[in-house]
Amino acid sequence: MVETYGDDAYLLRPVGRVASPLTDAASAPRQGDEGAPTAWLIFDPRVEQALSDLSAGAELLVLTWLDRARRDVLAVHPRGDETRPRTGVFSTRSPHRPNPIGLHRVRVLAVDGLRVEVADLEALDGTPVLDVKPVLGAADER
Repeated sequence: MVETYGDDAYLLRPVGRVASPLTDAASAPRQGDEGAPTAWLIFDPRVEQALSDLSAGAELLVLTWLDRARRDVLAVHPRGDETRPRTGVFSTRSPHRPNPIGLHRVRVLAVDGLRVEVADLEALDGTPVLDVKPVLGAADER
């Protein structure tokens, strides 16, 4: 996918996709720790070497492209609650935003070749995975 902003263009190549029983945003939990089912990250064979050190128990940050989100939304009522004041999306976790990049903290349950089973992922089935990074511990553990 190529996106442009002014004279700048950025090319993002997904490294994989989410395989999840979640198929409808309306019935999905808003955050992974609010009842998300177990899901799989299915990686492209081109990035196989990048998976070599992942193991069960690891905590990861998964960055996704929220491909079904709106990109024209700049302010929302947090969690869709009309009693809460409208808030700029940069102060919320709303999926609807100028660049709909999802950030998900997950725990690895299993690694099976190009498939990584994770807990606490609220992304919908088929969501593109952009990158995966470890959750950092204390400075002396890095």
